[in-house]
Amino acid sequence: MLSLDRGIYHCERRICSDMANREQNKKILLELVKLPDNSMCADCGASDPDWGPYKLGVFVCLNCSDVHRSLSSHVKSIKLDFWDDELVEFMKSNGNASAQALYEKAVPPYYYRPRENDSVVLREQWILAKYERLEFKGETKYPPIPYTTGFYEGWLWKKGKENTQFLKRKFVLSERQFTLTYYNKENESKGPKAVISIKDLNATFQPEKIGHPHGLQLTYQDADHTRNLYVYHESPEEIVTWYNAIRAARYAYLKTAYPTGSDEELIPKITRNYLKEGYMEKTGPLQKEPFKKRWFILDSQNRKLFYFKGQLDAEELGVIFIGTESNGYSVKACIPKNARGNKWKCGVMVETPERQFVFMCEQEREQREWLDALRQVVSRPMAPQDYAIEANLHY
Repeated sequence: MLSLDRGIYHCERRICSDMANREQNKKILLELVKLPDNSMCADCGASDPDWGPYKLGVFVCLNCSDVHRSLSSHVKSIKLDFWDDELVEFMKSNGNASAQALYEKAVPPYYYRPRENDSVVLREQWILAKYERLEFKGETKYPPIPYTTGFYEGWLWKKGKENTQFLKRKFVLSERQFTLTYYNKENESKGPKAVISIKDLNATFQPEKIGHPHGLQLTYQDADHTRNLYVYHESPEEIVTWYNAIRAARYAYLKTAYPTGSDEELIPKITRNYLKEGYMEKTGPLQKEPFKKRWFILDSQNRKLFYFKGQLDAEELGVIFIGTESNGYSVKACIPKNARGNKWKCGVMVETPERQFVFMCEQEREQREWLDALRQVVSRPMAPQDYAIEANLHY
């Protein structure tokens, strides 16, 4: 009986010791993640990461931990899982700064580093490029990585201009000529369907809108219109390679066009995500015309609010320049005097020197988001090139 009691006693002591050790290790990890270098996700920059791919020794957010886990990496929760002394010591001796110095040593300035709210395909391919393909360790690779060569060609599935069908089309990107060319037929001797200047080209991932997880929207200036192409590729690596190859060509163009521009100034101009998109109802210049549902895109960099009949239209119906208050522009909530045909009740008024535009949102949340986004543009001072854009627009 005495030996049994002694066994229970030692067992309880061991359990207590293990629990104390577990709490101590958890405390160490929580302190580590508060350090400035570890306080943001190693992969997307989200604040307060609380997951650890422990064979890499980094701290990541929940979304990026899901990507690591899907790639068969070993991941633990800092708060919920048991960490033994050896793993904690490894996390202490590594951390985000050490990993970034190793795995991000030679990231090209044009390569897109995903942020917290970016699409899954961007985060997934960034993580693969860093930790599995080891693209950024500074080692010379042969053959070279496609986005570094200045020339790229291949096939993408492209939506038809007048219909919803996606067809396989050949695309050719030339950094030397600063062009993106695509062909409608397999026989290239008939010539390209379009030769797009890199000068005004933008690329942004739009998986929800396009209806494919690798959906990419290409936008460029075509005479007096802005033209949208909607493309995808079944391979996540291939579509992200296209995206970064376009960014590489855009970066080369900007370095040529603005030779004294710093990377800090030029990199935000390479490609951009749109500040806000969504449906609103719109009436005409007299504000007596019937309201019609339109798809709107706010391009904050160019201070343009585009509207389209549908969200996958190739060309806009119209565009509104958004200036500053000192130049006669304003944004406010409103209730329209005449509401012919409108079904939505949350109004937004955009006033320009030429006219007032009245839009209706379905919900107050959408109204607040549009007001916030538009005010963000109105409050930003106009740059010299903005005046040229304003002068070329006609309502």
